[in-house]
Amino acid sequence: MSKTTRATLALARASVPHGLRAYAYDPDAPRIGLQAAEALGVAPERVLKTLMAQVDGKPVCVLVPSDREVSLKKLAAACAGKTAAMMRPAEAERLTGYHVGGISPLGQKRPVPTLVEEQALRHERVFVNGGQRGLQIEIAPGDLVAVLGARSAALVAAAEEPATKR
Repeated sequence: MSKTTRATLALARASVPHGLRAYAYDPDAPRIGLQAAEALGVAPERVLKTLMAQVDGKPVCVLVPSDREVSLKKLAAACAGKTAAMMRPAEAERLTGYHVGGISPLGQKRPVPTLVEEQALRHERVFVNGGQRGLQIEIAPGDLVAVLGARSAALVAAAEEPATKR
């Protein structure tokens, strides 16, 4: 497996300290982020899944802990929008230039606004997809937010709230 991707190149160009961790990707896993956390032996709240969504028809990238679900209502509110919906996988692949299961928030073909769940900022290090299936980037959440020009917000669904399950 090559560990050079558009995501890792973006971090190298920005001189952002990070680590790379490869793992055995399971294409049949029902929840990719949870499978990555288990394979890496780290707490699932430290592995951030990359979700592509639309708010009022405009694309956004959303990073939430792999053991949580995004609240579309909270996402719309965080973007000062009215409605939010998850992007279809084919559209997410076309927009980012990555394959589902390997979509990274870094080095996307067309950068879009990015939101990071605020709970992720409490960790010393988090993991995000490295731009290919089976590759995770370990990074300080503050560095991740800075290099992405992202904003943090409360995005996860409460237990009683409808949510996504990607």
